[in-house]
Amino acid sequence: MRDMLQFYIDGQWVDPVTPNPYPVINPATEEVCGRISLGSAADVDKAVAAAKRAGPAFAATSREERIALLERILVEFAKRHDEVATAIMEEMGAPWKLAKYAQAASGPQHIQSTIDTLKEMEFETQHGTTQIVKEPIGVCALITPWNWPINQIAVKVAPALAAGCTMVLKPSEIAPFDAMIFAEIMDAAGVPAGVFNLINGDGPHVGVALSGHPDVAMVSFTGSTRAGVSVAQTAAPTVKRVAQELGGKSANIILDDADFEREVARGASNCFENTGQSCNAPTRMLVPREKLAAAAAIAAKRAASTTPGDPQADGTRIGPVVSEAQWNKIQGLIQAGIDEGATLVAGGTGRPAGLEKGFYVQPTVFSDVSNDMTIAREEIFGPVLSIIPYDSEDEAVRIANDTPYGLSGYVSSKNLEHARAIAARLEAGMVHINNASLDDQAPFGGYKQSGNGREWGPHGVEEFLEVKSVYGYRDAG
Repeated sequence: MRDMLQFYIDGQWVDPVTPNPYPVINPATEEVCGRISLGSAADVDKAVAAAKRAGPAFAATSREERIALLERILVEFAKRHDEVATAIMEEMGAPWKLAKYAQAASGPQHIQSTIDTLKEMEFETQHGTTQIVKEPIGVCALITPWNWPINQIAVKVAPALAAGCTMVLKPSEIAPFDAMIFAEIMDAAGVPAGVFNLINGDGPHVGVALSGHPDVAMVSFTGSTRAGVSVAQTAAPTVKRVAQELGGKSANIILDDADFEREVARGASNCFENTGQSCNAPTRMLVPREKLAAAAAIAAKRAASTTPGDPQADGTRIGPVVSEAQWNKIQGLIQAGIDEGATLVAGGTGRPAGLEKGFYVQPTVFSDVSNDMTIAREEIFGPVLSIIPYDSEDEAVRIANDTPYGLSGYVSSKNLEHARAIAARLEAGMVHINNASLDDQAPFGGYKQSGNGREWGPHGVEEFLEVKSVYGYRDAG
């Protein structure tokens, strides 16, 4: 069992101002797998003060020094890669292969992407006699979630470092151990004292204290839309920058000329990946009405082959969801789908057969879903797919856009021009044509209530920079 009760502040591991141990639950066993401490506003004050002190010196470092720092972090991360993966498997239930080759691997992937960005980035440009300078914004509060924990830490910490900012990280208290190992990696890499700080805690105490702190210049938050609204409200009185990556209810439009069986199966698998706990999952599948029965059969077959089980066991496709609270929420939403008249074609309420312990959810498929049903409106964050029929492409686009969210969209067609034309009409920050993979140099983020700002690549670094115009910097003559 892990006992990681200290915080990382000003280059040292320190005790919390007030002891407040908190158990971390392994969702596969429902047993305590370790303890952390929950911090307080007093701990936040200490960490922010350390980051503020370290700010001027770190802001003055050169591009080359920051690249070298990020490269040292990569070296140290490689030494601890499997430890990070093991922590993620234990704290949030990711199967071992997913934990090692996707979850943990996303950390160095984004650090390397940031290095590549930093090598090419222009921090000073000229416009006539004016010099335009991009400068670090200052102390940043980084608040990260439990579903892709090291991924979200890396896409905030690495660009903040690249921009020359100092920071305080608050990882999710539900899945904190990978972040603690990451802090040890940062220390081993020689990150200057005060540049990176970590405090564990919950949203109402540490999250609120960070979001409203007068010496924090920016909050970068990933989580639910409800929590994002609270962060923005808390940050508003000090007029700090708020960058948010929030929820989604992404539509997957499978056009009549798509490779139908292939794209339905891929769409279902993408919905179930990470036990459905991805903000950009394609949870609403839109198919031509005459192909609804075929789509339901294909998706049901894929659900049946998506085996939930022990994250450590070979062959496990999906693990448990992260917590009892999340399990209860998902069960309620599956029941709402049944009660509101959607056709259940796979899965349903209750644990999968043979799994009496652990927060396991049956991969579930609903057909005959209308877009006004609860399961089509709310972000379920579990392995639940809703299949919605459409009668025309115009109706498909209307249904896809009829949501308060706008994170991702998906379009499938054998005709690339056809897919591009539909993609152009979707109100989403990202669109995947024929289930194309994400691009770590392209901006990640959404429209509407899916957030504001962008992460990944050059756009991710830009979020941590202020822009200054110096007029008359050059002679006119």
